[in-house]
Amino acid sequence: MPKRFRLTRRFPAAMTEDGYRRLRRFAREAGLDEGEALSFLFENFDSVTDEENLTHRLRVFNSELEARKR
Repeated sequence: MPKRFRLTRRFPAAMTEDGYRRLRRFAREAGLDEGEALSFLFENFDSVTDEENLTHRLRVFNSELEARKR
């Protein structure tokens, strides 16, 4: 029997405009709403990310973060 899908947590999340557009596109293509798409991504995080690529992208993002905040 499948696990019941319940959205039990809500949290305020700040996102870049580019990140939100990409989330909306992913959700639309997958037939999900944004909350369901985020739940899917985080529940399956290890299988949907490439660890080496993630580490590199995170380093680049962090190096540009302060400049993007201005």
